[in-house]
Amino acid sequence: MTPPGSPTPPKSATSPPVLPPLRIGNASGFYGDRFDAMREMLTGGELDVLTGDYLAELTMLILGRDRLKDPGAGYARTFLRQLEECLGLAHERGVRIVANAGGLNPAGLADAVRQLADRLGVPVRVAHVEGDDLTASHPGSLAAHAYLGGFGIAACLREGADIVVTGRVTDAALVTGPAAAHFGWGPGDHDRLAGAVVAGHVLECGAQATGGNYAFFHEKGYDLDGLRRPGFPLAELHEDGTCVITKHPGTGGFVDVGTVTAQLLYETAGARYAGPDVTARLDTVRLTQDGPDRVRVEGVRGEAPPPTLKVGVNRLGGFRSEVVFVLTGLDIEAKAALVRAQMTDALTKSPPTEVRWDLVRTDRPDATTEETASALLRLVVRDRDQEVVGRALSGAAVELALASYPGFHVAAPPGKGSPYGVFEDVYVPHGAVAHVAVLHDGRRFPVPSAHDTAVLDDVPAPPLPEPLPPSPTRRAPLGLVAGARSGDKGGNANVGVWVRTDDAWRWLAHELTADRFRQLIPESRELKVTRHVLPELRALNFVVEGILGEGVAAQHRFDPQAKALGEWLRSRHLDIPEILL
Repeated sequence: MTPPGSPTPPKSATSPPVLPPLRIGNASGFYGDRFDAMREMLTGGELDVLTGDYLAELTMLILGRDRLKDPGAGYARTFLRQLEECLGLAHERGVRIVANAGGLNPAGLADAVRQLADRLGVPVRVAHVEGDDLTASHPGSLAAHAYLGGFGIAACLREGADIVVTGRVTDAALVTGPAAAHFGWGPGDHDRLAGAVVAGHVLECGAQATGGNYAFFHEKGYDLDGLRRPGFPLAELHEDGTCVITKHPGTGGFVDVGTVTAQLLYETAGARYAGPDVTARLDTVRLTQDGPDRVRVEGVRGEAPPPTLKVGVNRLGGFRSEVVFVLTGLDIEAKAALVRAQMTDALTKSPPTEVRWDLVRTDRPDATTEETASALLRLVVRDRDQEVVGRALSGAAVELALASYPGFHVAAPPGKGSPYGVFEDVYVPHGAVAHVAVLHDGRRFPVPSAHDTAVLDDVPAPPLPEPLPPSPTRRAPLGLVAGARSGDKGGNANVGVWVRTDDAWRWLAHELTADRFRQLIPESRELKVTRHVLPELRALNFVVEGILGEGVAAQHRFDPQAKALGEWLRSRHLDIPEILL
């Protein structure tokens, strides 16, 4: 035993060296994100790995339709065009690239990247990950793909790959894979893997971590000019699983505890954030400001992953069409009733399976422009038969042009009906998926299934803080106190709500119950709303089941991905203590 005050003895020669942090950045949050981001990330500062997330539920449907027309398609072509500009640059700088741009055809994309590299004369080793495609076992589906973890990516990188393309993996796998390869983590390193999952979840949506789509973007102290082109984020990931979220110097936007909190709440649910590699405990995440544009993430605990893998199943649901009638001036409700009755009569010969009417009162009294004097009446129809929602609908609407309400016109001519998709998630055992790393030289490495799994139980509800003592209140929008971010998961939506002070948390935790949420969001009143409490983040997360119908591709509601549901909630008025305003 070393006596107190003695010098620290030198480390044993057998002590493992401390590995340097892994600097891992992101250059894409979705298929269609800023094209120049890859070059910006490669030239803006030091990086070890650059990731790109190109897949979403809707994207898989789009790629599936592409592949119906061309069996060689099915991947994100944007990624290939970005590499044409940046492959040599990444090679010169020693930056490895990991992207899920392979979509439905990762082997096809890997071959295309090799052909591009040969044409450009850039000596890179390209590998891919496969095994996620379960379409054959789901008859009638356009695409059915399991969400794989990061160990296939790790195997490719450990065998020397410079570029790894995958199909459907979890968004966080783009970070857990490189981290496992760099630090030598194994499947049992739950806490470290969970830290990488949290880092990956923050990075996955690109500029949403650097001020994009941020609730408090307009506040004093934030650079609105910088938000015109926010930079993309990166993580300095350490061997113990902690990290610092930051961005390249001189890029736009900002990184603070608020922007990272907002992204942590995006498209998540309760305290357990389950994935194929690990279940990360979001109720253990601690965030601290570590300097300008630097947020330290630590304390993340991990648990064994669940015994099943999520499979996203996309099907063609039928055809949809819509007509938007413009109602101007007086008697809006009566005009709407007339045209609705006329269209109902006209469609009786071949009624669509689903008919939905929405009257949007955008009109104002005594308006100074015709547009602000007008309301919109939206008719959406769906059916398995394209003719029913195409020519039959458009003919019925056009024939009313001179025979309906005064001022009749439509926002756009009705179309012939477009196909829509249906998304559902199902679950299969880990062993039902043949997860394989395919190397640049053709070797194939099977990736073992998770052997240590645990069924997810509900985390006991944490104790709530002491409520604020009674004090004068003022009727005001929730958004003066709280931020929010919302998104979609299949047919469900989540709304994360957070505050920035302890007193605001003492109020919010007691005020914004699931019942109060239903009152503020009338669409949710007949739906199941579950509230999850995350005290470390001063946050509540609400999951609204079924509000998006059969998923984003079905376009069930005005905001089909629930992107603005949180902002609607922030605009609703409550009695808020004046000391918080």
